[in-house]
Amino acid sequence: GDDNSGRKVITFSCCRMPPSHQLNHTRLLEYLKYTLDQYVENDYTVVYFHYGLKSLNKPSLKWLQTAYKEFDRKYVSKIFILPSVIFKSLLTISFSFPRYKKNLKALYVVHPTNFIKILWNIFKPLISHKFGKKITYLNYLSDLREHLKYDQLNIPQEVIRHDENLRGKQKGKLPPLVKVPPPRPPLPTQQFGVSLQYIKDKNKGELIPPVMKETVSYLKRKGLQVEGLFRRSASIQTIKDVQKLYNQGKSVNFDDYNDIHIPAVILKTFLRELPQPLLTFECYDHILGITSVESSLRVTRCKKIIQGLPEHNYVVLKYLICFLHMVSQESIYNRMTASSLACVFGLNLIRPSKGTASLSALVPLNLFTELLIDFYANIFNSRTVPGE
Repeated sequence: GDDNSGRKVITFSCCRMPPSHQLNHTRLLEYLKYTLDQYVENDYTVVYFHYGLKSLNKPSLKWLQTAYKEFDRKYVSKIFILPSVIFKSLLTISFSFPRYKKNLKALYVVHPTNFIKILWNIFKPLISHKFGKKITYLNYLSDLREHLKYDQLNIPQEVIRHDENLRGKQKGKLPPLVKVPPPRPPLPTQQFGVSLQYIKDKNKGELIPPVMKETVSYLKRKGLQVEGLFRRSASIQTIKDVQKLYNQGKSVNFDDYNDIHIPAVILKTFLRELPQPLLTFECYDHILGITSVESSLRVTRCKKIIQGLPEHNYVVLKYLICFLHMVSQESIYNRMTASSLACVFGLNLIRPSKGTASLSALVPLNLFTELLIDFYANIFNSRTVPGE
């Protein structure tokens, strides 16, 4: 899922850990590395569900030492390791190493025990103040709603029941259901969170949404050679302010903000908040199959999938990919190759209609996006749309 700033969320549920004698800890280590490697190049958030960690399923000290050596060998860093089986599978691997710590923006520890809090206070002086500020303790699941898109999370039933028991003990009964007010109708000038068709109808039939046209135009003029374009974050409050201006139909001058990453984040946010992704839900399963296609035929398959898009989606996608292709051509300066851009934009362009994309889906989704960017001219050369 995503947090309220659009950053990807990784969850770690202790209750899902099997007994130590049944677990292949080598594979666990590889899985943790693989999962984190999908996201660490961009800003991300971690939610740690502590409930369910018991003496039977705590990894051994030997495994901790192996994890230390593995990460130290690959990322070469002198680090501090929390000498606790409580946090070792989480903090040691995920956050004590610069490669993983750099873009971690928040760590939410849900249902912490007093022991964790005491342990954290003991070792807090040894941990950087900057990293310490990223950690937030949450006593109840409902507290997560303030920070991220709660409904997107796949929370184990055991954790949910534990949360209900905690609330019941606190108040003597379960809390009443909170009535959610009906959503407000979108403004006529709304840009975020509404369909492409809605924006088109409210903008005299223009196919390219204004927010997209303005961010792309600005980045073409001033951002093509900026290192880390689309990888860097921007002020959360500033992004909200800019979204509000667009939704109210007011003009936005990105020069006023003196931060080239603001229009980049706005563009990603616009794509991510479309009710239906630009590549449409219908294409999701077809795109997942790209890895099973022979390498020499993959561009042809991409082209066939793209040709099946609705005309409006096709035009907007072509406009976007043309720009991303330009960005990739400047990778000697901005370090954003087609592969790097695909990692950033893949899940902003396509997602399943229910739930979130699985870990195994990231490879084909990113590969498909990379092919679109690398072979833009070939894939988009045979379809002409009226009004394009």
